[in-house]
Amino acid sequence: MALAHPLIFMALLLVSCSVFPVVLGYKTTDVRSWCSKTPNPVPCEYFLSNDQENTPIRDDPDFLKISMHLALQRATHARSNAFSLGPKCRNKRERAAWSDCLKLYELTILRLNKTVDSNANLDKDDAQTWLSTALTNLETCRNGFIELGVPDYLLPMMSNNVSRLISNTLALNKAPYKEPTYKDGFPTWVKPGDRKLLQSSPSSRANIVVAQDGSGNYRTIKDAISAASKRSGSGRYVIYVKAGTYRENVEIGSKLKNIMMMGDGMGKTIITGSKSVGGGSTTFNSATVAAVGDGFIARDITFRNTAGPRNHQAVALRSGSDLSVFYRCSFEGYQDTLYVHSERQFYRECDIYGTVDFIFGNAACVMQNCNIYARKPPNRTNTVTAQGRTDPNQNTGIIIHNSRVTAASDLRPVQGSVRTYLGRPWKQYSRTVFMKTFLDSLINPAGWMEWDGNFALNTLYYAEYMNTGPGSSTSNRVKWRGYRVLRSASDASKFTVGNFLAGNSWLRGTGVPFTSGL
Repeated sequence: MALAHPLIFMALLLVSCSVFPVVLGYKTTDVRSWCSKTPNPVPCEYFLSNDQENTPIRDDPDFLKISMHLALQRATHARSNAFSLGPKCRNKRERAAWSDCLKLYELTILRLNKTVDSNANLDKDDAQTWLSTALTNLETCRNGFIELGVPDYLLPMMSNNVSRLISNTLALNKAPYKEPTYKDGFPTWVKPGDRKLLQSSPSSRANIVVAQDGSGNYRTIKDAISAASKRSGSGRYVIYVKAGTYRENVEIGSKLKNIMMMGDGMGKTIITGSKSVGGGSTTFNSATVAAVGDGFIARDITFRNTAGPRNHQAVALRSGSDLSVFYRCSFEGYQDTLYVHSERQFYRECDIYGTVDFIFGNAACVMQNCNIYARKPPNRTNTVTAQGRTDPNQNTGIIIHNSRVTAASDLRPVQGSVRTYLGRPWKQYSRTVFMKTFLDSLINPAGWMEWDGNFALNTLYYAEYMNTGPGSSTSNRVKWRGYRVLRSASDASKFTVGNFLAGNSWLRGTGVPFTSGL
C-alpha cells in the first residue's frame, strides 16, 4: 500500500533514530540479559545500548528505575516530534486529533515523572496506576486519529516504542496490594476536616458559589474553575453550584487538585453539552465535563450530553482524576456516556444512562449501589460496558457491585426487540466484573457480546459473581475462554473497593459511604 502522507517518512525517521549518539553504552551481553526479562526486549536493547549515561545495573530495582527513566526520555522525545509535526495537519479533524495528542503526551510525562521522583517514597501500587495511565493516554491518542478517519501517519509510528517501553515497566513493577499507612484510623495524607465536607450543606463549606441568577460569586462554572486555579495551596477547595442548567463544557485541569463540586441534587444542578464524534470532535474531547486534577469529588450533580443517539460517541463526563469520587450523581447520554478514562475512581449511588458502550475506559473503577439504565438504541443493540485494558499488567478494570441494571423508560416498551449485553471487549485484555448486582430481564441470555469476531475472547477477563434478577442466569452465557463465573468469595474479593481500589486508604477521608468488602 502506498504511503498516505509525506509526513510518514518524517515520523519513521524520528522514531527510528535515537536522540543519543550511537556509542556503546551498556555491554551488549548485559543489555540482552536484562532486557530478556521484559515483554518487549527489542526497544529495550536498542535504547539501552545507545544510552551514553551508562548507569550501572546492579539488581532488579536498578533495572526498573532505569527502565522508567528510559520510558520518560522517549515520551519526552515523542512529544517534541508531535509538536513539530502537528501544525502541518491538513484539516480540522487532523488538528482535533493532534490537539488531543499533545495534551495526552503532557499527561503521560506528568505521570512518568511521578514514577521517577527520587524524593518520593514510591509505592508500587501507585506506580502501577500511573504507568497504566501513561499507557492508556497513548492508546487514547491513537484512538482519536482512528475514530475521526484520519490516516494514522503520525501517531502509531511515534508512540509504539514509548508504549512498549512503558509496558516493560508495568511488567517489572507488578506487585501485590499492600495496605497503606494509617494514623488514628485514617490514611496519613487525610487532613482534619476533609471528612466532614460530604456531611455538611453545600453553602456552609463552599469556597465559591456559582448561581445563574447572580446570587453567587460567579454565574458560570468555567469562571469558578478559573478562580480556583489562582488559589494558594492544594487543600480541598469546594465549589457549590446552585440549581440550574449550565450549558458549558468544563475541564478541571491536571494542576487543579482536590476540587470538590457540589450541587443541589440530580436533576436540579445540571451541566450539559452536545459535543460528539458525529459533530467532528474526538471522543476524548467530547466530554461535557472532564476531570483530570487528582482528588476530584462531585456530589449531587447531573452530567449530560445531548448529542443524541445517532451522533455516535458523545461523553457526558470523562475522569482521569486519580482518587476521584462521584456521589449521588447522574450521567446522561447515549453512546459513550461515562468515560472512566484512567486512574482510580469510585462511584456511589449514581445513575448512569446510555446505549452503546456507555460505561467505558481504562480506569481502575468500582461502581457501588448505582442504577444503570439502558436506553432505546438506534440499532437495536445495547452494550453496557466497553473496558479498554491493553496490557495484562495494567491494574485496571470496571467493577459493578451491588447495583441494578434495568431498562430506562424509553426502552421498556420495546426491550423485547432490543438485545442488551453486559459488555464487549474494546481492547485485548478488557476486564469487567459484575458482583451481587440485579440484572433485569433486558439482559440477553448470552450476557456478553463480541467486538469483532474472535478478537480478545481468550485474553479478556469477564466475570460474574452472585448476581440476581431474571437476567442473571449464567446457564446460557458465552463459552469464551476469558469468561468465568466466580464461585468463591476469595476470588470475588479481589475486585472489592478495599482490594481493587485500596479504598480503605483514601475513601474514608472523603466521608462518602462505601462497602469495603463483598
